[in-house]
Amino acid sequence: MLRSIIAGFLIVLCILGGLVGYRAYEFLSVPPQTPGETKTVFIEPGQSFDATAAMLVAEGVLRDAEGFKLLAKVTEKSSRVKAGEFEVSTGWTPMRLLDYLTTAKGVQHKLSAPEGRTMRQIAKAAEEAGLCSAQAFLRAASDPELLKKYNIPAENAEGFLFPNTYLFTRKRADDGTYVVEAMLKEFWKQADAVWPGDKPAGKALLAFVTMASIVEKETGVDAERPRVAGVFANRVAKGMLLQTDPTIIYGLGEKYTGNITRAHLEDPANPYNTYTRPGLPPGPICSPGLKSMQAVANPEVHEFYYFVANGAGEHIFSKTLDEHNNAVNKFQRKKSKEKKE
Repeated sequence: MLRSIIAGFLIVLCILGGLVGYRAYEFLSVPPQTPGETKTVFIEPGQSFDATAAMLVAEGVLRDAEGFKLLAKVTEKSSRVKAGEFEVSTGWTPMRLLDYLTTAKGVQHKLSAPEGRTMRQIAKAAEEAGLCSAQAFLRAASDPELLKKYNIPAENAEGFLFPNTYLFTRKRADDGTYVVEAMLKEFWKQADAVWPGDKPAGKALLAFVTMASIVEKETGVDAERPRVAGVFANRVAKGMLLQTDPTIIYGLGEKYTGNITRAHLEDPANPYNTYTRPGLPPGPICSPGLKSMQAVANPEVHEFYYFVANGAGEHIFSKTLDEHNNAVNKFQRKKSKEKKE
């Protein structure tokens, strides 16, 4: 009798063991779907592994949260799962999924912000890159606390969003703070190449970046930037109006249609009209690059007060108004001749 009971018990144990073994085999080797479907999942910073497992089940890339947690515990990987955005597949086994979430960098989104772009243009680029909405970017760029944190002496970050190509791990929430913050950090990182020692602050910093933004918009030739900066330095020192078109264009905003009219030049209501208002405009008109900032920090010393485009991408510099007018007339005649031909 005892032997039959023991034999029966052993048979039950074998059956249970077989079931457990089969269940384990099925869990480890059979994905939720075949063929799989790509899914995008987000793991937030500080998110618990339990919450991650539950989220993966909800997204359909995992069938058994408890089994996944046990697998992570046995392999000692539960603490190695990274935060970020990940593209995973419902055709992956739990082991492959766990390996990926503990080793992959996640999806990186590229933001290209070339020199000379305005804050609104960068906001649009951030939206197109899928990082955040343009509105969220602009809110962050005008956040008083964030501006204070990075010593930005203005009501927004215009001019201080350093031009570069950035790679970001996207956030689930529509928040532009992490994008703006990265660009402000880059500004101060690059500032070491402009000011190796003490750096300007307050009004002096704002004036510097404003001037650098004007230089950025006035020429695309790096070799000319110190000379252009020298022209504006000379005009400021002599109390002359800056008379620079890019500031008018910035002040016009969406009203600018591609042509500057005499009415635009004479408009006293445009706060960025450097043809009617002395000194610098209220703030930067774009994000200047490193070359423009270095040019303003070390402008070329010369006696030029004027410059005009030569039609070939560079400029003709003049010391007197008569010289400048002759250069302008020469360029206009050349342009008129080219049109006729």
